[in-house]
Amino acid sequence: MLEIREVTKKYGRKHVLDRINFQIMRGEVVGLIGENGAGKSTLLQILATLMSPTSGQVLLYQQPYHKHIKQVRKKIGYVPQDIALWEQLSVKDNMVFFEKLSWVNRTEQQLKQICTDMQLNQWKEKVKNLSGGMKRKLNLAISLIHEPELLLLDEPTVGIDLKSRVEINAYLKELSKQKGTIIIYTSHDMSEIKELCDRALIIGDDPFYHDILNQ
Repeated sequence: MLEIREVTKKYGRKHVLDRINFQIMRGEVVGLIGENGAGKSTLLQILATLMSPTSGQVLLYQQPYHKHIKQVRKKIGYVPQDIALWEQLSVKDNMVFFEKLSWVNRTEQQLKQICTDMQLNQWKEKVKNLSGGMKRKLNLAISLIHEPELLLLDEPTVGIDLKSRVEINAYLKELSKQKGTIIIYTSHDMSEIKELCDRALIIGDDPFYHDILNQ
């Protein structure tokens, strides 16, 4: 279980996040929605241990982040909005490279299977030749090398074709179901949130999102 207790993030006098509280259970897929600037990406970065809250506490399976930062990081996968890949290398070489930076050892066949499961079959193709959808799949595949218990996705399907989006979302559903992965997903597409997520959490005070969520 992931627990967020009274998490606040301030820059000077500006509150980006103000006393956020929620719990997410093992195997849940939860969407984060809210207007631009509401703090969705900031919250994901806090949950990914890339920044610390001004106050409040985050616990993953009862381990407080601030006391068990090294152990917690090994359980987290994070996919930011920006694609971070070696364009001149192949899919295979990217997976092998990031496996060497991982906390676990994976065989080449295991790495290939992750890609195959996501219907990313261009194993020997250079990344620069891939479509946007295939690059997004590879970005996601890299985050799964160490089999994270918490997967954080910041608009992972933005700007890609419908087929790739459907395939990515189908894979995520299966991942949460089969491995119990906690998945937190941000998107501006409410139809995608409703299709993929078990529930949605609203960040910010804009009543528009409360209204659209109830439609």
